[in-house]
Amino acid sequence: MQSWRSPSESGRLRVSRIFVQTLTLLTYLCKDPEIDDATQEPENCRNMQAHVECFPAPNISCRLQDGREVGFGGEFGFNRSIPCRNVSGYSYKVAVALSLFLGWLGADRFYLGYPALGLLKFCTVGFCGIGTLIDFILIAMQIVGPADGSSYIVDYYGARLTRLSITNETFRKPHQSL
Repeated sequence: MQSWRSPSESGRLRVSRIFVQTLTLLTYLCKDPEIDDATQEPENCRNMQAHVECFPAPNISCRLQDGREVGFGGEFGFNRSIPCRNVSGYSYKVAVALSLFLGWLGADRFYLGYPALGLLKFCTVGFCGIGTLIDFILIAMQIVGPADGSSYIVDYYGARLTRLSITNETFRKPHQSL
């Protein structure tokens, strides 16, 4: 069931999931999210999800379940959820700079919340340089992150990496037999 409200009724167009999922790319336009300067994540990020306002493209009409056709103007829209990350104050740029210049003293590991490894690197002069090089590569590739499990603060349109993984929900193409 779909319910419709105008913006003057303190809201936006409310649509069912079926409707939102049937809109294809280029049939709707979403606004850019408001970005928090401190975290570089959307301001309304809750539970790893944020919402952005989207509006159907001009001259798009939709057919309701009862057969009526509804045209859209710029005043009706819907909210679309986008993923966001949990950040807690560790900057990617600072971590890479510390690893590059002071990694041999363990400053990068102290900064990220690994004091035991930081002390070990300090006492062994970065494992004779080899540990410094390995840590620099791991931090630059964002494999090693903050000890609290959060993500780095990276510019919103910056060089953030996404880890891909295969789960039980991953679609696997069947192997063709010869």
